[in-house]
Amino acid sequence: MQRFAHPLRTLLKNTTYRVATPRPITTPITTPKMFSSSKTTPAVQGADGFLSNIKARRTIYALNKTLPISTDRVQEIVKESLLHVPSSFNSQSNRVVVLLGAEHDKFWDITTAILKSIVPGENFASTAARMAGFKAGAGTVLFFEDQDVVKGMQEKFALYADRFDPWAGHSSAMLQFAVWTALEAEGLGANLQHYNPLVDQKVQQEWSVPSTWKLSAQLVFGGKAGEPGEKTFGPLEQKYRVFGSA
Repeated sequence: MQRFAHPLRTLLKNTTYRVATPRPITTPITTPKMFSSSKTTPAVQGADGFLSNIKARRTIYALNKTLPISTDRVQEIVKESLLHVPSSFNSQSNRVVVLLGAEHDKFWDITTAILKSIVPGENFASTAARMAGFKAGAGTVLFFEDQDVVKGMQEKFALYADRFDPWAGHSSAMLQFAVWTALEAEGLGANLQHYNPLVDQKVQQEWSVPSTWKLSAQLVFGGKAGEPGEKTFGPLEQKYRVFGSA
């Protein structure tokens, strides 16, 4: 029987490409302890510490503006996550804007105003209360996917053009999860929101965000003013399968 070469192997074998070197960051970055790259003094031993942080990451809506860590530390966590979260072909399509203090408040005021123009008056009270809860936090991380990068990869690897959009989304999701988990490991509370595309244009105007940056999510964070609700799990045997043995 004639065997055909796998298209991906053929493409990678016959294609020469260069990965762009990221621009140097002028602000010094201190590696967060939980993400220490030292082999002699790791922050945690084995996977248990990492899994513990994953389990501890919860959606917390009751937030305040009193952070248990400095905003510089928050930025360190976001920067380190942005640098090291993987992306397809090392495309590095993730982009981030961090809003603190009055800028955070402004974002939720803008979102509230937009929602007020489209939510029926009789239903707006609950919406306004929800917006006030987000504004009560200390900051918001805006996550974007750079469409220029995605388009460039689609042109470079046309055979897989339809995959680079979802692949960029996968990388963005990993970044959101990494930042969320790391912030909560430092004692903060957070919840993830998706008011895009309603707020996209205003965000571009207010914070000079390039039009090619596609907003994907908003992580609200702050001091914990309450506890998360009960978390339930469906039967694991309905979600997990394994075949073979060592």
